[in-house]
Amino acid sequence: MDILWGLLTLPYAPVRGLTAMVKVVAREAESQQYDPVNIRRELEELDRAAAAGDITPEERDRGQQRVLDRLTPQAARNGPTASRANGGGRPPPARRRPARRRGDQQRGARERT
Repeated sequence: MDILWGLLTLPYAPVRGLTAMVKVVAREAESQQYDPVNIRRELEELDRAAAAGDITPEERDRGQQRVLDRLTPQAARNGPTASRANGGGRPPPARRRPARRRGDQQRGARERT
């Protein structure tokens, strides 16, 4: 069965290979983005640039905030209600009334008349 499946899906092999490669690249980029060594290096570069006068202290603070924002999830920064208001998060489940039996429906119709 595996041989038959392999032959039938052979035309999709390049797509599977490309998908696997994209996953590896994305995983590596994410690991570098959250690597403590890279984060420390970025913060030190901002401090050096501010000390040299290349950027203002306000620009340094904005840069530091950008770096630190990468480390905290979006929901934690905005709070649970803000993420729901912005369309993120799931709304609370709707409460459902119990299903009515046939006898209850007939009784309800008699009571209304």
